[in-house]
Amino acid sequence: MPVCNAVDARFDDSPAVPCHDGRMQQRASEPEDNRDSDSNPAPEHESAYWLLQRGRELLHGRHHAQAAIVLERAARLEPGKASILEALGRAYYNSGQHDRSREAFEQLLEVDPSAHYAHYALGQSLKQLGRRREARTHLRLAVALSPKSPLYRGALDRLGGALPADG
Repeated sequence: MPVCNAVDARFDDSPAVPCHDGRMQQRASEPEDNRDSDSNPAPEHESAYWLLQRGRELLHGRHHAQAAIVLERAARLEPGKASILEALGRAYYNSGQHDRSREAFEQLLEVDPSAHYAHYALGQSLKQLGRRREARTHLRLAVALSPKSPLYRGALDRLGGALPADG
């Protein structure tokens, strides 16, 4: 099975990492950030691409706050780039910065309103912020855009698919 690009999106407590397409990737038991600092030197002029790749490495090593810092630099170089916004949203979410995560996924949806994973991730961020009604709306959209995803359906079911009277 091919490895998912969604290297670390802990939106639930499962032992595997949910990927954007619903597949699951096993988490590494230990961070793989044991490289020498000289093995992957920063280029003289950091490109947005290099920063994105470095941010993904940090996410993979579960260094979420550090990844957010690197990915913020990439986002400044390439505003509105979907791949950077998704990785940045993941870094924020996994480092407990749920309001920033919400902002990143909202920006991603401005770029691509049909991005089912962005709706899912925004829903999870909103849930963490206590905004359950809005979370439910985005989880419903994620399910509608990708109805075969057990990840999205499970998140919606855990939140309660029907809107309660008090919201």
